[in-house]
Amino acid sequence: MASLSQSLWRRNRVLAEAALEHTFVQGIASGGLARAMFAYYVGQDAAFLDAFCRTYALALAKSPDREGLIAFRELLDAAADELRLHKGYAARWGVDLHQAADSATSAYTDFLLAVAALEPVGHIAAAMTPCMRLYAYLGQQLSARTKPDSPYREWVETYSSAEFEALARRLEVLLDRYGGNHDRLAVLYRQAMELELRFFDAAVRWEKP
Repeated sequence: MASLSQSLWRRNRVLAEAALEHTFVQGIASGGLARAMFAYYVGQDAAFLDAFCRTYALALAKSPDREGLIAFRELLDAAADELRLHKGYAARWGVDLHQAADSATSAYTDFLLAVAALEPVGHIAAAMTPCMRLYAYLGQQLSARTKPDSPYREWVETYSSAEFEALARRLEVLLDRYGGNHDRLAVLYRQAMELELRFFDAAVRWEKP
């Protein structure tokens, strides 16, 4: 029998496949994505990760047991490490990591922080899990397809790694552990998946001023 996290992922698999075939993601694999477009995405992702870290912190504070405290603390530390990857891009490519959040980024961060502030820890996990599981999926799917000379190979290697898969699985275990109202969990999971697609859409629609 499928776990809660497995069931939610399977119910939203069509959105994951849409993300995999997205112009932005395919441009990463081919290496053909415009550098300015990727730089814009990295800057927006830095703003997103700031909110993602804060959401982990609120989940940690709401954890009803010691296992949750430890797990969310470790996940928070890993998200902070991911920000260091962005700093590497910034140093090499002159990425602005202090961009104003665009509408897609704001919609996603507002969603996460509202759930974190107002809902129980299992619901917070449902809102956060799609990001982690989707990126692990994308990295793993792109690993064999990405050209060796793609300037974005580091992105693929980060998200296809066993370490990132372990982080995604750890968050899924927390979702399975704490659960919540199943109808609400389904709504939150799907909304996060839809917001992920909007995030990629915003990157490819961005035009340099």
